[in-house]
Amino acid sequence: MYFEDIRLNMTRETSRIRIEKEKMLAFARDYDPIPLHTDEAYAKSTRFGELIAPGVMAFMSVWAKYVEEIDFIGEQLIAGSSTKIEWFSPVFAGDELFGRATVTALSPRNPYNGTAEITIEVFNQNNAMVLRDVTEVVAARKTADDP
Repeated sequence: MYFEDIRLNMTRETSRIRIEKEKMLAFARDYDPIPLHTDEAYAKSTRFGELIAPGVMAFMSVWAKYVEEIDFIGEQLIAGSSTKIEWFSPVFAGDELFGRATVTALSPRNPYNGTAEITIEVFNQNNAMVLRDVTEVVAARKTADDP
């Protein structure tokens, strides 16, 4: 979607994704190998009582659904420019997550592109918000040749 076609407060939800224990462990071993994510005996001794998913893995699971199902920008995406993630609640194996994506800011940059801020709030099966991500992306603007 071209920058001019994006509307502030556009909102859509992703379908649900289940956090599978084996995928969670594999991701943790590769990218966030702390005991809270990889060692069940250690995790039982923590305030969580069991393994929790790496936060980035939880976000990326929902981000993949956003790109697959919604993607406000699509083929007009030039690049991402920033992202900020805040975590509020742990994610456990077996949790089902979904995201609510909203266009929260728009800013023209030049005659060729503009920045769109996409906020994705991620909820679990109990409708508890587990994280919020704010990502800025650069979207192409229409030219005289574009419909």
